[in-house]
Amino acid sequence: MFDRIVCDPEILSGKPTVKGTRISVEIILEWLASGASPEEIVSEYDHLSIEDVQQALRYAAAALHDNLVIQTKVAS
Repeated sequence: MFDRIVCDPEILSGKPTVKGTRISVEIILEWLASGASPEEIVSEYDHLSIEDVQQALRYAAAALHDNLVIQTKVAS
């Protein structure tokens, strides 16, 4: 299902990364969250493909699928 995303304890302390790179799923999500398009990310990291970016996003969604999210309020 995720043939482009790997976790190797020798690379970025085992964070999920795009296979053959040191680019983490986390950094791809940060780019997307800041408004970058998949095309912009690929142009910045020319060894990535659109499919790599899409698979990173699907991986993150799957990782959160069964996790409980707890909302908190910050005191003003």
